Amino acid sequence: MDIFSCFLQVAYEEISYFPQRVCRYPLGMSGGQIQDEDISASSQWSETTAARYGRLDFEEGDGAWCPEMSVEPDNVKEFLQIDLRSLHFITLVGTQGRHAGGMGNEFAQMYKIKYSRDGSRWISWRNRQGKQVIEGNRNAYDIVLKDLEPPIIARFVRFMPVTDHSMNVCMRVELYGCEWLDGLVSYNAPVGEQMTLPTYPVYLNDSVYDGAIIYRCVMTEGLGQLTDGVCGLDDFALSHVYNVWPGYDYVGWNNESFPSEYVEIMFEFDRIRNFTTMKVHCNNMFSWHVKTFRQVVCYFRSESDWEATPLTFSPVMDEKNPSARFVTVNLANHMASAIKCQFYFADAWMLFSEITFQSGLIWLIQGRTSSYVHILSASLKSVSACFLEENPTHKVDDSNTRILIGCLVAIIFILVAIIVIILWRQVWQKMLEKASRRMLDDELTASLSTQSETFVYNHNQSNTTSEQESNSTYERIFPLGPDYQEPSRLLSKLPEFAQSSEESAATSTSASKSTTTTVVQDGVPHYAEADIVNLQGVTGSNTYAIPAVTMDLLSGKDVAVEEFPRKLLTFKEKLGEGQFGEVHLCEAEGMQEFMNKEFLFDISEDQPVLVAVKMLRSDANKNARNDFLKEIKIMSRLKDPNIIRLLAVCIYSDPLCMITEYMENGDLNQFLSRHEPEGQLALLSNAPTVSFNNLCYMATQIASGMKYLSSLNFVHRDLATRNCLVGKNYTIKIADFGMSRNLYSGDYYRIQGRAVLPIRWMSWESILLGKFTTASDVWAFGVTLWEILNFCKEQPYSQLTDEQVIENTGEFFRDQKRQIYLPQPVLCPDSLYKIMLSCWRRNTKERPSFQEIHRALLEIQP
Repeated sequence: MDIFSCFLQVAYEEISYFPQRVCRYPLGMSGGQIQDEDISASSQWSETTAARYGRLDFEEGDGAWCPEMSVEPDNVKEFLQIDLRSLHFITLVGTQGRHAGGMGNEFAQMYKIKYSRDGSRWISWRNRQGKQVIEGNRNAYDIVLKDLEPPIIARFVRFMPVTDHSMNVCMRVELYGCEWLDGLVSYNAPVGEQMTLPTYPVYLNDSVYDGAIIYRCVMTEGLGQLTDGVCGLDDFALSHVYNVWPGYDYVGWNNESFPSEYVEIMFEFDRIRNFTTMKVHCNNMFSWHVKTFRQVVCYFRSESDWEATPLTFSPVMDEKNPSARFVTVNLANHMASAIKCQFYFADAWMLFSEITFQSGLIWLIQGRTSSYVHILSASLKSVSACFLEENPTHKVDDSNTRILIGCLVAIIFILVAIIVIILWRQVWQKMLEKASRRMLDDELTASLSTQSETFVYNHNQSNTTSEQESNSTYERIFPLGPDYQEPSRLLSKLPEFAQSSEESAATSTSASKSTTTTVVQDGVPHYAEADIVNLQGVTGSNTYAIPAVTMDLLSGKDVAVEEFPRKLLTFKEKLGEGQFGEVHLCEAEGMQEFMNKEFLFDISEDQPVLVAVKMLRSDANKNARNDFLKEIKIMSRLKDPNIIRLLAVCIYSDPLCMITEYMENGDLNQFLSRHEPEGQLALLSNAPTVSFNNLCYMATQIASGMKYLSSLNFVHRDLATRNCLVGKNYTIKIADFGMSRNLYSGDYYRIQGRAVLPIRWMSWESILLGKFTTASDVWAFGVTLWEILNFCKEQPYSQLTDEQVIENTGEFFRDQKRQIYLPQPVLCPDSLYKIMLSCWRRNTKERPSFQEIHRALLEIQP
């Protein structure tokens, strides 16, 4: 073996086992590489104990980060947050208290860690036994280092002090690891299964997966044991990790569970990459009917579409050596941001413990210079050993030493040249990414249901976007975070808005402060730390905005909804369509067999049931697909007689479908527009009528359904008659199909020809501040009630243009008694109109709750 070949072999091995061997250097808290602006906190005791002073082994300021209030038991809300600016593989953390030259003695005895890859979804770290709390410091002097088992892959990390009694704490921290060169941000796969051996069961589930698990069968939007840097032992019933169950190191599947004879795993990456190889660590204990895969078929997606021609690879099967091994798949330099691989069974079981990807020249993709130097140093040391090992019988004299030094110097020059090329490629690639991002921006629609944005037309942009980038009627509210807190300033072209009142100034001041407490504002919780989960609707339409606290509770429960055979669906009519899918009216045969007892159909079992089918396009992007699965989970939990129910799903193959109730009389808007109020005019025209009592009955049902949603902290954001369905005997159920229908395109205001907003139903704070709460839903209910009492014969504010409607919201903001209210309908008594006016109060705290509205409507009904 020549010296250069030896070097390549050593370098390749260093990178292949990168997480285990070289991923433990400090990431820059103590060394200063992490900038002050990338360190933030929930609060601070004083300016001299701000987040930037929370650096391990530093004594600036008052010596550490200290939160404003003492930490209480069972109330983990304070945190110190670090932004690493890119994904990192973090294997170790260090903490220290505040000493400050003998002036301080505060430290965190325990703490938790939360992390995020995108800044929106936060994940609580747990060790391999499921424990969250990490033991911290016992004094203010010593540095305590703790291995993270399993390690985490994240850009953002939060340290959250924990105590068993009320006490003051201060922290200094450091993170240890390396840049995540794989670029893998998530993988979707079937849940691992249980194997029963003659002596004991072996659990082959992905126990550290940090994404969502749907129906206990599909893992999505996370990373886990396939990327934790630990390769399983030859005997899969054993484990590298102590105190865990048999089979812990592996994720495994049985071929009887997969009629297609393959397991499909989809890998999502941070950007488009040039992939050279994929290494899959497989078990091969064929005596227990476990073998490596016999074939893998991989599809590649670079932009939005999957390549039509897949790559197929068949490894050599080994039935002599039962050792676990890496199987290397040549990916032939495919350019892709996502890879979908179908691994075909060679025997009854297939077990994987690690999957890694090499793109470009192995380690030559997106890494810090310090990473390269670290690898280079380790590799050169290994090369020296390798060279001497290849010449064991030669005495190392001066001539051989000179040759070795010369070879090493030559290699150094080659590597320096390669690093220069890498850095040049990074700059060039970032320029391309910016250009492609600008192209993507032009294609995005800022709708009410856009994930983790509020009236935002720039996808994944930072808050540094300039105010001059918009030329629409009013400025967009830039990303506020998912909690819908009020922005630091009002971004509106209406000149009087800029701090036109003491209230707006106070609003700006309060919003600029960083807080983690759960603020009850306008009677609706705002989750500053826990996020709001906003799901992109299948058709681009609104779905509910849900606090992540609620979503986390949902994720721990099983979804009691069954798979429905597609062949039993008969398509009758397309109800609507959008960017990611379609909504169809269908007849479902045999639906009664799939229903819980709580679903009562007043038709015989041999008759088809009318249902609405939301269908996700097979080429939908990752976010839309994941949101579709989350929406299924959410819909399965909504159990109220006035909310549309999820009946069944079709998710075992594309296109993914969810089947919901549909009411035979269609939506309330069309239903009422075909009817007339009781009276002489209806008698003369022979038109069908609806009595005032029935109008009140329908309105009461809508209020009841919204009362249920508000009790879960769900915000609908598009309540209108078009989103209410009518059944027999004037039964009402709230849905969310309206925006997908061309019939109602005129109800939505378009920004720059693309974004659509139901401004005539929206509260002033939703339009101007991007703030959606139950109070804004109450505003929309008042407009919906106005529609009902007008028999939907007229659009709200029909006498105003869209621009004038927006200007009118400015009058609500200024509160100078010049705002225009919807007029009192002819059939509307004063008592009902008072309810409407109360829904449109300028101060959100003064608007009634849905409980109060529901009670008032019950009292009005005869």
